[in-house]
Amino acid sequence: MAETTRIAVVQSRIERDIASNGAHIRAMLDRAAAQGADVALFPEGALSGYAKAQVQDWAQIDWDRLATEQALIRSYAAGLGIIAVVGSATPLKNRRPHNSLHVLPTAIRYDKRLLSYSEVSDWYSPGFEPRTFAQHGFSFGLTLCIEMQFPELFAGYEALGVDCVLHAIYGMGPVGDIILRGHAATTCLWIAAATCANADTPASGIIGPDGQWLARCGAGIDIAVADLDRADPTLDIALNKARPWRRVAREGRIYRDAIRPE
Repeated sequence: MAETTRIAVVQSRIERDIASNGAHIRAMLDRAAAQGADVALFPEGALSGYAKAQVQDWAQIDWDRLATEQALIRSYAAGLGIIAVVGSATPLKNRRPHNSLHVLPTAIRYDKRLLSYSEVSDWYSPGFEPRTFAQHGFSFGLTLCIEMQFPELFAGYEALGVDCVLHAIYGMGPVGDIILRGHAATTCLWIAAATCANADTPASGIIGPDGQWLARCGAGIDIAVADLDRADPTLDIALNKARPWRRVAREGRIYRDAIRPE
């Protein structure tokens, strides 16, 4: 099993023009690959634009252009030897689209499960399943936006044996980074979070399984890169003691055995 893999979190800018977004994503993939990244995470809606921000009506979306740009990114990522996790709407026949993360160049796609009231009422159709993928011996889970408010999703990925959750969001909000640090510390998972450069609160970065930031983006368009290192001695307690013990504790048998009459 590999001891390390390198993650790039891309704080990209998002525009209404899908072709412009696609070209920007490919340019940022160049930068991520030049820094040795194995996986590059982009924000929610990075390719299609995000509902109520760049997208005012789904009728304005050129779905053919979106499919073309996605294919170009798939090919480009394959050529670079990097996994690009890209936020984009996914069209559905006779239904509102999914809010998705596409794991390119693979065919894996995560559809946001827990939507806000306005999203499920007016904008998106929900997904229903967690999604994982593996790269260089590490397992990754996927979440989007408001799903950071639901700790059971992160605990669910921990139960699946995931090493790192990739969280894409449009804007972090005033306490989003605190919430994600809490999830990392309580599940002992790495968490990477990508926001967009034109959001009110860009705060992209990578959090260690001890809840501490490993790397963060600055203001504007930027990339944060960090190694996920299983052998890092500063993470020994989180990875090798706290995480396995908390799994035993959650299962509860050790406590039931302790109070069972002899």
